[in-house]
Amino acid sequence: MVSSRTKGAPVQKAIRRPSVRPPRSKPDNPLIRLHTRARKAWDRPLTAYYLILGGSLLITVLGLVMVYSASQITALQQSLPGTFFFRKQFLAASIGALLLVAASRMPVKLHRALAYPILAGAVFMMALVQVPGIGMAVNGNQNWISLGGSFQIQPSEFGKLALVLWGADLLARKQDKKLLAQWKHMLVPLVPVAFMLLGLIMLGGDMGTAIILTAVLFGLLWLAGAPTRLFVGVLSIASLIGLILIKTSPNRMARLQCIGATDPKAGPVDCWQAVHGIYALASGGIFGSGLGASVEKWGQLPEAHTDFIFAVTGEELGLAGTLSVLALFAALGYAGIRVAGRTEDPFVRYAAGGVTTWIMAQAVINIGAVLGLLPIAGVPLPLFSYGGSALLPTMFAIGLLIAFAREDPAARAALAMRQTRFGRKRGGSPREPRRWNTMRRRAPARTSGER
Repeated sequence: MVSSRTKGAPVQKAIRRPSVRPPRSKPDNPLIRLHTRARKAWDRPLTAYYLILGGSLLITVLGLVMVYSASQITALQQSLPGTFFFRKQFLAASIGALLLVAASRMPVKLHRALAYPILAGAVFMMALVQVPGIGMAVNGNQNWISLGGSFQIQPSEFGKLALVLWGADLLARKQDKKLLAQWKHMLVPLVPVAFMLLGLIMLGGDMGTAIILTAVLFGLLWLAGAPTRLFVGVLSIASLIGLILIKTSPNRMARLQCIGATDPKAGPVDCWQAVHGIYALASGGIFGSGLGASVEKWGQLPEAHTDFIFAVTGEELGLAGTLSVLALFAALGYAGIRVAGRTEDPFVRYAAGGVTTWIMAQAVINIGAVLGLLPIAGVPLPLFSYGGSALLPTMFAIGLLIAFAREDPAARAALAMRQTRFGRKRGGSPREPRRWNTMRRRAPARTSGER
């Protein structure tokens, strides 16, 4: 009987082996590898959080050291202890640290709820400055309130924080209602309230703080998407008002003429402070003359521990020290821009952009005046110069940025994973008993009927 099956051998199908791709070769250029690593580090979720926290703390600590070094001679000349200004600055930094922690732990809703009370408090205190017997003048500016003893407060510094929080909340609510497309809703009441704050500041003659407040206003309008015509119009009006204020003040005209001066007696006005600031930077060299070894702070450089502390830093720490300060401010500015650019909450975007504009504009104006590139505006270097009135609201604003950086979904997930991992190590579930390896052989499992 013939079988129905074929007698031929079964045909085996060819097995397709997966193709193995050769591993990608790493670039041999160390610069390319360094750029790749840096780019990966910048793209991490917690980069902005660490930059804001670490950069602000480093600037504050280095500022305390330089305040102690730059203020010793001034304190001794006033028959005060050498650590007088340092102790006051350390006290302000301690209070500011508490404000920073509190602001970083507050939810966004609470920050928005505090916008109107802070604005009302700032306006009230700025109005009290003009009341005889309450306000006091310092260096020709009527912008201070005496708290008793050697403690004073400058309410205009808190006006910056008030404008940032209130302006961000106002623009966020109008964006939710889709009203920012109309120019009148974009300008009113933001610009009138800002001009009211500027008027209260200019009553005391402090144009430097008014410039910072104007920069914050323009930053908020820019983030809100103001059209070019509207932006240019507001800028033109502000520039015209500023030009009139400069022309009508001999002191401001003298400061404007000291830009780029190299000899204090060469021009028509006395440029002693601007020129000696350049002398301090020039004598520092690359690594400086050493901490505490400044010569200009011995009475040659006015305001060595406040407005011109960057010049003393260049003299004692050299080019390396000044570039380190600039790098810290650049990192802080980058982190603030990143927080404002990656959020979907309009209030967070406006507030983070306003704080970043405030700190960066003030740093540029202060450092530009020390370098002789800008007129001396009399504004301190944020987190660095002596002055508790400037330090307290600035550290609260840094706490705002930290809180906003933590609100990012990717950063929140990364922080939760880190806390979970650390929590298991510290107070998690107990560890399983360790199984020791022995030489004893285990007995085979028996069935139910086997003895």
